[in-house]
Amino acid sequence: MSLLIPPVHVPPDGGEPVFLVGDTYTTLLKSTQTNGELSLAEAVVPADAGPPPHAHNAESETFIVMEGQLIITAGDEEYEAQAGSVVYVPKGMRHSFRNLSRTRPARIYFLYTPGGMDGMFQEIGTPGVRGEVGPPLNEADVAAMAAVAGKYRFTFD
Repeated sequence: MSLLIPPVHVPPDGGEPVFLVGDTYTTLLKSTQTNGELSLAEAVVPADAGPPPHAHNAESETFIVMEGQLIITAGDEEYEAQAGSVVYVPKGMRHSFRNLSRTRPARIYFLYTPGGMDGMFQEIGTPGVRGEVGPPLNEADVAAMAAVAGKYRFTFD
């Protein structure tokens, strides 16, 4: 049996971090490294923050809560997810999340299957620092996300 792609190791200080819409996204596994099977990103989400409702039409998203406590809404369901929780959202389903803490950031891993959303973070984010809270949400980030929504096959309200 031969391997078509090599294994990938990302050390604790590795990955490609960017600041985007008030969060810090660090791409840990790019879809190009997994033959398109998946991509994995870490997000540091500021206190009392989270994205508006949106849907990924090309990939499913799995939330793995590493630190903090979130409310994750998927379709008509709402989940209170604390560290150690996992929530799977099928592709095409409208969803959102919010960090419940008013003082501390949350840290989440996003697993996308198949891979592809990782390209958006790198395309429109600005260079960031893994694990740090990014600068506040700004209109330029929102406009950049809207501009690439068709390319990355997502919609948001």
